[in-house]
Amino acid sequence: MKWNCKKEMALFLTMLALAGCGKEAPPPETGKVPVVVSFAAMEKLTEAIGGDAVSITVMVPEGTEPHDFEPRAVDLVKLKQAKVFVYNGMGMEHWADKALQSAGSDNLVTVNASKHISPILLEDEEEIEEHGSYDPHTWLGLSEAKEEARAIRDGLITASPENRDLFMKNYETFAAGIDSLQAEYRTKLESAPRRELVTGHAAFGYLARDFSLTQESVEDAFATGEPPARKLVSLIRFCRAHDVKTIFTEEMMDPALARTLAEEAGARSETLSTLEEADDESYLDTMRENLEKIEGAMNARP
Repeated sequence: MKWNCKKEMALFLTMLALAGCGKEAPPPETGKVPVVVSFAAMEKLTEAIGGDAVSITVMVPEGTEPHDFEPRAVDLVKLKQAKVFVYNGMGMEHWADKALQSAGSDNLVTVNASKHISPILLEDEEEIEEHGSYDPHTWLGLSEAKEEARAIRDGLITASPENRDLFMKNYETFAAGIDSLQAEYRTKLESAPRRELVTGHAAFGYLARDFSLTQESVEDAFATGEPPARKLVSLIRFCRAHDVKTIFTEEMMDPALARTLAEEAGARSETLSTLEEADDESYLDTMRENLEKIEGAMNARP
């Protein structure tokens, strides 16, 4: 959402008026720490650390990209009622700072989950100009998700010190699960004949970095605009040259381009989860499924 400075105050007053006379957000569950998260991936990480001690509300509706989201008056009410707000950062939620200012809750603990992660720099000048310098998909790297979980743990402890032991225990369990999953798939991938991860859009850069893979994609990190024909031709040649057998797409993307690329390259298409859609699986279970598919692609026979 792009904010017009001249209209900012009017918009702010309108939002407050709507929040005051509209339907109020439902109250959090009694006895639990009310937490608002930006989108589904942050919900999964917060669930892992907060457990039964937290009540989580997701701001971004299902089927909406977090970077395309525009906060509504009811979202400001949710923020005002919360004790903790968790968002990914790195430009994923460009609306976050303005929403926090408009909500005006002085006691809200804010967690920028990716604050201490080493970013992957974007290369496309137009993408940088519109979205910033960094690839925002930090939660899809295992090392990065572990660091984000640590930030969430610290934020929850600040908001609810009486639950410190629970949050610490849950974090240690989650971190051990990350370490185990990483060790397992590093072993499975280290001798794979392929290192090229070809995806619908460049969402898996951090996961590729963690496992020393090379990511090539149909669309850029923010999946904006149609890729030029020369990009598709180049990728088809790349896939043929490196004997790529699987083109990965994601659940919230139109799979047509990835399928076309797969057909032309003599490969098959497969879906990976970016954890942007709500479901009942844990973060670790979803990432294990992703890695199982990637390992199969890297080790597929000619």
